[in-house]
Amino acid sequence: MRNWLYLHSRAFAQALKRLGGQPFGTLLSALVMGVALALPAGGYLLLDNIAVLARGVSGTPEISLFFDDGADSARIDAVQQRLQAEPDLASFRFVSRDEALRQLESSGLGDVLGGMAVNPLPDAFVVTLRSDDPELFESLSARMRSWPGVAHVQLDSAWVKRLSALVELGRTIVLVLAVLLGLALIIVTFNTIRLQILTQKSEIEVSRLLGATDRFIRRPFYWFGGLQGMFGGLVALGAVWIGMDVLAGPVAKVAESYGAVVALSHPGWLASLATVAVASALGWLGAAISVRRHLGMP
Repeated sequence: MRNWLYLHSRAFAQALKRLGGQPFGTLLSALVMGVALALPAGGYLLLDNIAVLARGVSGTPEISLFFDDGADSARIDAVQQRLQAEPDLASFRFVSRDEALRQLESSGLGDVLGGMAVNPLPDAFVVTLRSDDPELFESLSARMRSWPGVAHVQLDSAWVKRLSALVELGRTIVLVLAVLLGLALIIVTFNTIRLQILTQKSEIEVSRLLGATDRFIRRPFYWFGGLQGMFGGLVALGAVWIGMDVLAGPVAKVAESYGAVVALSHPGWLASLATVAVASALGWLGAAISVRRHLGMP
């Protein structure tokens, strides 16, 4: 185990020395990989922020439960107990028919309702869910329709379905883009390692004559590709952070014009770690393919 750690630390030092020996080339490769990785990473994060912005502008989706004319206080209490037992509800409030009438009168419909002898509006519960999942809205509304005393269930989730479909489409596009750019990064690392192998061809031949194993020869190239990918991942994270800071002001102005307050979120530590890890893995994979192709090593 100690020998294995020594060999890898030696290969790591060699790869780091080679990267430091060509700072301009290392910087260019890191920038190319960083920009390529920043596009899908930033796109995925931006989609999540856009979804939050749309929810803030459109308001929280709700379900309205309207009672029939003959619903008494016992039925209303029974429905309230059912609502309290639902784990997927964030909140709910009761709107009496008199309160609903006052709300309509304050909205400018007092003249229309003033000619009616009897209040035609029903008692109702307005329910807010913890999630914006359209399937959850559908399942809950279907269950609520069967409750005694509930005459009608109005579902305010049409825009949720549209938003969910658009976000899912955007994520699919970002995923396809990520796969294509990932292949491009593998090709970039492949060519970089190929040039490294050609540059050190004489050194590799001498090492083989001195008895160096294939693992000993290829190990620094693997570290070279992994480190190059890691630097590209760090550049990508920096680009995403800067991009979010640049967009924060315009997005806040758009949200403010609709009466909403939305702040763009930056990548969390888990997403940041995943970005660097994926970039390192892509660099390692490109190096592995190049080593097997140009050194003929299994």
